[in-house]
Amino acid sequence: MMEVNTLDDISVTKKTVFLRVDFNMPLDKKTLEILDTTRMKRVLPTIKELVSKKAKTVIIAHQGRKGSWDFTSLKQHATVFETLLNSKVNFVEDIYGNQAQQAIKDLKPGEVLFLDNVRKLEYETEKKPASEHAKTSFIQHLAPLGDVFVNDAFAAAHRSQCSLIGFTPLLPSCAGRLMEEEVTTLSRVMQNPEKPCVFLFGGAKYSDIMITIERVLQNNTADQILLTGLPANAFLHAQGYNLGSGNKKALLEEGNEALFSQIKTLMENYDDAIVLPTDFGIEQNGERKEVSLEDLPTDQALFDIGSETIEGYKKILKQAKTIFLSGPCGVFEQDIFMKGTKEIFTYVSESDAFSIVGGGHTVAAVKQLNLQDHISHISTGGGSLEKFMMGEKLPVLEALKQAKINQPIATE
Repeated sequence: MMEVNTLDDISVTKKTVFLRVDFNMPLDKKTLEILDTTRMKRVLPTIKELVSKKAKTVIIAHQGRKGSWDFTSLKQHATVFETLLNSKVNFVEDIYGNQAQQAIKDLKPGEVLFLDNVRKLEYETEKKPASEHAKTSFIQHLAPLGDVFVNDAFAAAHRSQCSLIGFTPLLPSCAGRLMEEEVTTLSRVMQNPEKPCVFLFGGAKYSDIMITIERVLQNNTADQILLTGLPANAFLHAQGYNLGSGNKKALLEEGNEALFSQIKTLMENYDDAIVLPTDFGIEQNGERKEVSLEDLPTDQALFDIGSETIEGYKKILKQAKTIFLSGPCGVFEQDIFMKGTKEIFTYVSESDAFSIVGGGHTVAAVKQLNLQDHISHISTGGGSLEKFMMGEKLPVLEALKQAKINQPIATE
């Protein structure tokens, strides 16, 4: 984090602080009630620190996107967050107009104000450089009222949007504690993991995973890659295995023969490092049945890894000092296909290895199994985590880096 200012590098005492967070919450489709408050809880250390230093904290957040069913006001968010913070949280149904400006001016040291959904702004989601976003009405009206900009929205760090980077050319800017924790931990895994380091990829997508696999093997970040779910099926198909027409059709919805050719080349280059399943869980007459690789093709969907694969993967994970999990091992939402995810994730949670979990479905599986307190680090990122793992630059971090260069800040 030396390239980016943190709260250790900047004075916030009794200052007006604009805090950008990612409170894009899972909502009930019928009632629009917030279903899970994890993202709010993860930002509590930052806000509690700001409150303790008597900062006047202005929370900027979004929910959904215009036109989507979950595009709502943030009034409920403010109410729920007030309960979590156990302290008064003000809300104003405005973003940068007269109401919002006056509410900011009226803030007293240690108070917290929630502005309304920033995605109500037509230009919020436009992809532009920070210098261009800084010229918008939103930034131009609010920046003069603030002293510091703190970005704690790691889950949105891959987006070059107005409220995420627009303040950085105009205000002293730094990363919040969650952003700092995410970047520090993920950098540790990518740059200097304790060896052996094992990555497990699963889930229902595979096209982007190939890029990540190639990078972590090229850089010697990972020693071995374990594949489950659709990624495993894609690699098996690329090697010439006939998985069955239904399973092939599922693969072709995302990939094509050119992609499978690239996967085949990747396997040839790193054959010893990439481990594929040898058996699978399928459904037969409403019950789970396991079939081996030699039994394929099958008319049934390959919805889980089998017992032989589970035991083989455990032997590899037993030696690991660092483990990264991205994607469940099967369709864990169905009880008969929870076996692979449950056994592998539980095994990792009981391991002495430093474990990292990332991705929405992966985190959901960890919570369903009640393993969250036994994982070393659970990342809040989805798209930002993927980009980070691919070695791509994240616009939010780049903006914070530039802010540090342009605006050197003395330690408090």
